[in-house]
Amino acid sequence: MIQALIIDYYSDVLCVWAWIAQRRIDELNQTLGNKIELKHCYLDVFGDVPTKMNAQWQEKGGYAGFAAHVHESASVFEDATTNPKIWTEVRPATSANAHLVLKAVEIAYDKNNSIALALKLRTAFFVDAQDIGDLDTLYELAASIGLQPHTIKTCIHNGSAMAALMGDYQKSKQLNLKGSPSFVMDGGRQILYGNVGYRVLLANVEALLTKTENEPSWC
Repeated sequence: MIQALIIDYYSDVLCVWAWIAQRRIDELNQTLGNKIELKHCYLDVFGDVPTKMNAQWQEKGGYAGFAAHVHESASVFEDATTNPKIWTEVRPATSANAHLVLKAVEIAYDKNNSIALALKLRTAFFVDAQDIGDLDTLYELAASIGLQPHTIKTCIHNGSAMAALMGDYQKSKQLNLKGSPSFVMDGGRQILYGNVGYRVLLANVEALLTKTENEPSWC
């Protein structure tokens, strides 16, 4: 059996570019099937939203300016719906709570349930304008797809979920990732970041899939 190509996919659940990339990920999985395995990891882009808004958007309209940027960025992608209330009326304080719950689900259940919940959370925010920085909201969303909040909380209370999340955050810094989303391949030797087109992403993945073990380096 041929081993699947591992792609470490780093994102922040509140990042609009990761929301836009969701359709490309779905297509990549559909096209390549069991030839690839996306390992979902998280990085800190919206860990402290108030400070981010004050430092980066105060001179550009604050939350309203950022909301306009988000809607404009997503508007050209038909699969990336955005609710007009996000960042104007609904302002999550952090993405870290969502990331923590996702790591807890990965530990308590498995990666597939965590991936399913990640999509549920992104949809809840970008489409339904729910505050996914709020823990009660996160537990309710998890329960809506059959995950038990008590089980999730156990992994949060015992520290295992936090340890896993800190591992993701620290590794993203070690890799010097510039933002969300980032596709890390070939043991960190190849990184695609940001609004990467599907054909570019597919070409890079297929090149790695066809690379032979003893192929000489060009460097």
